[in-house]
Amino acid sequence: MINKSIFREYDIRGIVEQELNEQSVKLIGYYLGLEVIKKTNKQPYVVIGYDARTHSPLLFEYLTSGFNKAGVKVLGIGLVATGVNYFASYQEFNGIRPNASVMITGSHNPSEYNGFKITINNKPFFADDIYKLGDVIIKNQDLKIEDNKQYEKINAKSLYVKYMVNEFKELKGFDVPFAIDCGNGVANTVLCEILDKLELKYEGLYCDPDGTFPNHHPDPSVEENLKDLKKVLEKEAEYGFAYDGDADRIAFLTKKYNVKGDILALLFAKTMKKPVVVGEVKCTQVMYDLINEMGKAIMYKTGHSNLKVKLKEVNAHLAAEVSGHIFFNDRFFGFDDAIYVTFRILELIKNGMNIDKEIEKLPKTYSTEEIKVKTTEEEKFLLIDKIKQLLQNPPASFPKILDIIDVDGVRINFRHGWGLVRASNTTPVLVTRFESTDKKIAIEYEEEVNKLIKLAKDELSNSSN
Repeated sequence: MINKSIFREYDIRGIVEQELNEQSVKLIGYYLGLEVIKKTNKQPYVVIGYDARTHSPLLFEYLTSGFNKAGVKVLGIGLVATGVNYFASYQEFNGIRPNASVMITGSHNPSEYNGFKITINNKPFFADDIYKLGDVIIKNQDLKIEDNKQYEKINAKSLYVKYMVNEFKELKGFDVPFAIDCGNGVANTVLCEILDKLELKYEGLYCDPDGTFPNHHPDPSVEENLKDLKKVLEKEAEYGFAYDGDADRIAFLTKKYNVKGDILALLFAKTMKKPVVVGEVKCTQVMYDLINEMGKAIMYKTGHSNLKVKLKEVNAHLAAEVSGHIFFNDRFFGFDDAIYVTFRILELIKNGMNIDKEIEKLPKTYSTEEIKVKTTEEEKFLLIDKIKQLLQNPPASFPKILDIIDVDGVRINFRHGWGLVRASNTTPVLVTRFESTDKKIAIEYEEEVNKLIKLAKDELSNSSN
């Protein structure tokens, strides 16, 4: 029985063998192949790469069998970073230009997980497209697909390395020391080769791809996973870069600061003429206010697929998530690639930006990390609807509301800051975040919003009894 929960908002993801097995993955390849054929007018080709997880090559074989049955030819690029997979779908190989891409990756999930990030015609295949694909597959889950592992091997990595070395040739010989922590993910399928060709001065941590992640979990948004990188920063390195398992998210550290994605977006925007920047609902208000003084900042939904689509729709210079997904549309292709972002940051530094001083010039705010409230898949969106309803007539103790932004959950703007409650699209939790010019007030906002969440839970529970 195929579990419907593997078909998620941004990708397909599940536990290997238990949820992603020979039958389910072959069916995903076959019915996804039919979607590719539907959306192209010529012989369809899909480029497929995979991350370092031990089961990724086997999933590649299953997926390839499904695509072959559908009549879609597979271009295999092997062990790569997600950015290289996206990049390959914009290139031509022996006269062939791919119509679609699939990256086999579990990203930062535990090692027993894996999944598929998909594009068709260089657009994310997500949300309703994935849910409808899941419905078709579940209806036809008994269809047997024979083995057909034939594919054409292509070398996307060498093209990517050549592109990056040329794009950032002005960095050659830049001698400021820094460190990289690849977390035993796939960043170093290309990263160190580029760094070496540019003759940069760096120290590498955990650069060998190893899907068992023996040193630390490959999620750089968790402080615990950055402790080894911070030790190097206490010594000779001036800056540190860390990557998630498939290298589409970055953490950037100076000796003083862990610079989140929204602040990075602001720093990049300062180098652009009339910048247009798309941010998510978790981004600091400081980013929105200061970018609006220089150009235009647009608040949109969380999620890498959502931001890629919005970026193209408004033709923005870049987009950013707090978690470290950064998307450049100027001088690049508009997808999230932490390796590319590394060199754009080094470029800022080489061109004279003092990152610490720029951060210290910003208005002082206190922001909480993401705080997760456990709920259920069935309840999480009902809770958001109930919270919206309660906010129309909030309790007397609730802070004064200036306005509410409901593009993704509810972002409540107060006099001295804001609070956010949104339903995660990937896990059974509500995600909250709070910001104020005063730490005490931010904590007050957190307490009051948590009371509102509890009230919403109680009312839902009472209505179902």
